[in-house]
Amino acid sequence: MNVHVAGNDVGTKTLAIVGALKGLEGPLLPILHEIQAEFGYVPQESLPIIAQELNLSRAEVHGVVTFYHDYRDHPAGRHVLKLCRAEACQSMGGDDIAARVKALLGIDFHQTTLDGAVTLEPVYCLGLCSCAPSAMLDGEVHGRLDADLAAELVAEARR
Repeated sequence: MNVHVAGNDVGTKTLAIVGALKGLEGPLLPILHEIQAEFGYVPQESLPIIAQELNLSRAEVHGVVTFYHDYRDHPAGRHVLKLCRAEACQSMGGDDIAARVKALLGIDFHQTTLDGAVTLEPVYCLGLCSCAPSAMLDGEVHGRLDADLAAELVAEARR
């Protein structure tokens, strides 16, 4: 949706985003997506503002943020590499691919490389079960991962 937001602080920007989108039917998810697009994550300071403006409890907003794996509570790296951890991908060698990627990056899931280049995240289905194992780098999906393609994706993310 890309709401234009003036101001510098989290509260001002959050209020502007909520104000622009709260008229939608079921506005919470679009608001959270827009806040994450603005900040790169969903700041904790935004949650009480969203709750108040939508007449929800803080617990309801927190529950939605923590339920969906795409919302982050801290900034991601410049690139986000997501590895599918669903059963189809695991059965086709996903565990070995995950171990290789973790070793190449020197991080575990939910971590970011020290240089801030790459955040590694698990996901539980990218919809490419017939092309397992799969990954997503910055929104672009890749199927039939093997050790070489995994290394190529890591190298691309490191650039």
